[in-house]
Amino acid sequence: MATKHEQIIQHIISLNVGSKISVRQIAKNLNVSEGTAYRAIKEAENIGLVSTIERVGTIRIERKKKENFDRLTFAEVINIVDGQVLGGREGLHKTLNKFVIGAMQLDAMMRYTEAGSLLIVGNRVKAHELALNEGAAVLITGGFDTEDYIKRLADEKQLPIISTSYDSFTVAAMINRAIYDQLIKKEIVLVGDICTTSEQAQYLKLGDTIRDWYEVNEASAHSRFPVLDEKNRVVGIVTSKDIIGKERETSIEKVMTRNPIVVQSKTSLAYVAHMMVWEGIEVVPVVNESASLIGIVSRQDVLKALQQIQRQPQIGETIDDIVKNNVVSLEEDKTIFQAKVIPQMTNQLGTLSHGVFTSLVTEASSRLLLQLKKGDLVVENLTVYFLKPVPIDSNLLIKPLLLEAGRIYAKIDVEVYNEKKLVGKALLMAQIMDR
Repeated sequence: MATKHEQIIQHIISLNVGSKISVRQIAKNLNVSEGTAYRAIKEAENIGLVSTIERVGTIRIERKKKENFDRLTFAEVINIVDGQVLGGREGLHKTLNKFVIGAMQLDAMMRYTEAGSLLIVGNRVKAHELALNEGAAVLITGGFDTEDYIKRLADEKQLPIISTSYDSFTVAAMINRAIYDQLIKKEIVLVGDICTTSEQAQYLKLGDTIRDWYEVNEASAHSRFPVLDEKNRVVGIVTSKDIIGKERETSIEKVMTRNPIVVQSKTSLAYVAHMMVWEGIEVVPVVNESASLIGIVSRQDVLKALQQIQRQPQIGETIDDIVKNNVVSLEEDKTIFQAKVIPQMTNQLGTLSHGVFTSLVTEASSRLLLQLKKGDLVVENLTVYFLKPVPIDSNLLIKPLLLEAGRIYAKIDVEVYNEKKLVGKALLMAQIMDR
């Protein structure tokens, strides 16, 4: 019989996506204590069934499959950017496919905005309206509010409209980082992702005999099977070595090895692979906290999973990655660099973000030191002068000049130009790390 904790989890799973959940209501409906309800809801949040949002509450969300970890729900976005819901609460459980920074003219902005996306934009009410009509949610940066009719439209479309005090660059960096963090987790394959479930796994019971072992062996081509008691708990393991020379009517309980090696579903693939090689075993039972069998992982399962990991492309890009990919050295002078200002590099005004400017200066300085074979740099002090705003689609020239360089210290002066006009300067002092 399922425990009260398991009953609550099953109840939460049965709720419609988007349903609100409260500790008090769960406790009342299922006749459990509020402490039990609270712990079960927290467990549901840990496994991705619900999301708790400040000033909104806890809602049932769609549990993401592991292969879709590069997507976030709007409820998760609110927590990431410390946002406030202005309208469209009924759509918080929905998943965003991509986000667009609205640092451009309205018609250009709408070319990138589509159903399921998130428009990150400042105090531009018309852009809010157009995005909602296109089926996109809206994240308003700079702490701005919006018009009441926009909020009503968001409620009608069931598309969230969210406000945050951060600027567009910071918000984009935070969302990118959240996706990147999940992608890193995605690459860690767990036993639960690859094991054969208990419904499909072959096993023996305490009351079985060696004759039953031969039957299961012939059906599965394996020679190692877990032995379960009446409560489906793994109490032993039996292999071909254990039955050699024994009568077929001999009880499995008499020949099995007690206290076998088992793993849990959250054990990493790397650990299981190492253990199988080290211990020389071909099958390991997978159990839950109460030692009940939930599956079996074989050596073939592990090998297939390891081969699959090697074939997977590595994906995920932070704002820093975007900046680095945009910086290239000139053919005629490798100590001068150029970069194009793309939408992800701008603030809510459509000009180059101060944070991105700093990243460009640091990246160009780092590459200069590498070219001069001085080593990698660790920034110790950075003074930046923002002289003129830089609009979107600008092509920048970045000119770092090494002023001083010792064995472990460097001082670099950097000038940044747009169309031959000086738009910013920086003085960077850094420690040098030998490669």
